[in-house]
Amino acid sequence: MKLTNYFKSFLDNDVNLNSTRITSLDERTETITNLLRESENFKNNFLDVIPQGSYAHKTIIKPVKASLDFDADILLYLEEYSDLEAKDYVQELYQFFRHNSIYKDKVSRKTRCVTIQYANDFHIDVVPFLERHGEKFVTNRHDNTFERTNPEKYTEWLDERNRITKHNFVKVIRLLKYIRDYKQTFAIKSIILNTLLGEQVNDAALLEDENCYGDVPTTLYTVMKKLKTYVQGHEYMPTISDPGETGENFGDRWHQKGWEVFRSKMIYYSDKISEAYEETDKEKSLSKWQEIFGECFKKPEAKDEVSSNESNRNLVSYNNTEQQIADLGFPLQVNPIYKVRISGRVNKKIGHRHYELSTQGNKVGRNRQITFTLKNFNIPPPFAIYWKTLNRGEYAVDCNCIRGQINEGGTTHQEPTSFKGNHFVECYIVKDSICVAKDRQSVIIV
Repeated sequence: MKLTNYFKSFLDNDVNLNSTRITSLDERTETITNLLRESENFKNNFLDVIPQGSYAHKTIIKPVKASLDFDADILLYLEEYSDLEAKDYVQELYQFFRHNSIYKDKVSRKTRCVTIQYANDFHIDVVPFLERHGEKFVTNRHDNTFERTNPEKYTEWLDERNRITKHNFVKVIRLLKYIRDYKQTFAIKSIILNTLLGEQVNDAALLEDENCYGDVPTTLYTVMKKLKTYVQGHEYMPTISDPGETGENFGDRWHQKGWEVFRSKMIYYSDKISEAYEETDKEKSLSKWQEIFGECFKKPEAKDEVSSNESNRNLVSYNNTEQQIADLGFPLQVNPIYKVRISGRVNKKIGHRHYELSTQGNKVGRNRQITFTLKNFNIPPPFAIYWKTLNRGEYAVDCNCIRGQINEGGTTHQEPTSFKGNHFVECYIVKDSICVAKDRQSVIIV
């Protein structure tokens, strides 16, 4: 059985990084960004600070042991210095933090980054990131080389997988990372795991079964079945190409023995997931899911309808104005043949560059403007386009600006970024009085 509510509870309570730590991470990142932007050392070459890796992909999980910390990567995007070699960038960044009274005892160096440690809770790796000769690079201080990379394109690729799966894919990644860290029966770098899982996701699966990504357990079941087929076909470690199109083989970061263990365990866990998902007896299904995730995977605890925070929030007067497309008289019957994608572009602002929202994990600062455009659009006319913007979080509630109304519009839509929180913009394509396609883009305002 799917036990969808059990999965939600398990993710919320045992897997997902708790919101206070995410807020703390965002605040520390903002502080570092402002410090670097205004510093004499970097301000003339400063372009941006960009979330990278699990921070950008929203796949950080709670450490499985309280004694462990978690990490986040950010890119310090700079114009190239004419007088610096590749080996100098990390050193210059390290010296900058060493001369700051707040960071001098928190900073250390690695090959491609400096690390700032925060009281054994988490650490941030700050990676110098350059564009030279039309390509993007990180710097290796040990080899004195510029290494080609394109983390923004990788983040965009992963975001597309997440949209195909109705935003369930990142939750599947978190679940597999939890199995890896909790069971410790196989070892794999997160970027390789994300890539192998992402390669199993495509639109074609929706044509076979339009519900194959309908919820978290179904997406997990679908992806793991495909991963099992993939690894069974590769006794020897395959080429694992960087979706960022750098030409790098992520397999070069691994070895055949590690692949063999991973291959065996993915076959094993895929079979276990299939057994648990296909089991029709609820108690037996729960027992099978617990074989995979442990006893923390359990029936959600009965709670009051509102938490204390929500009770306090109820003292604030606000209007819940969110609409659904069916409220306008258009039944939702998504046709997998039809495609539509929202592409949000953060507009340029003095002191800030423009960028595609999905290349930075859909994160954006306050007081910016975003232009949303429909792309990958194959629906023949006539049709109508509707847009919805939903603000979420305490800031939006306090200002009584939840929004969520659905309005007819065109192929572009513009929004300001006003309130911190995890918001989204959604579009609906209505043809013959039926909503045949929709897409959602997250907007995380920090």
